Amino acid sequence: MERTMHGRKVSEAEIDQWVEEAEAGYDVEELKSRMGRPARGSEASQVIPVRLTTEELTAVMARAGREHLNRSEAIRAALAAWSHAA
Repeated sequence: MERTMHGRKVSEAEIDQWVEEAEAGYDVEELKSRMGRPARGSEASQVIPVRLTTEELTAVMARAGREHLNRSEAIRAALAAWSHAA
């Protein structure tokens, strides 16, 4: 039986190595520190869903492209500018 992972063949030697590693046990704290996106601050960030029209999203993406930002960075920059304007 051929085994693949992400479209790549996995050898029996690799599987044996993973089994040995698992049987030896994992450091849970080390695994937790490797999981997920890097923190933006001292605490976990909150995900806030926002609905945008196609036109709004197109405008955000156009500005983000001009400023070499990804969508999240562009939205955070806009929120920072808006919240400091008050």
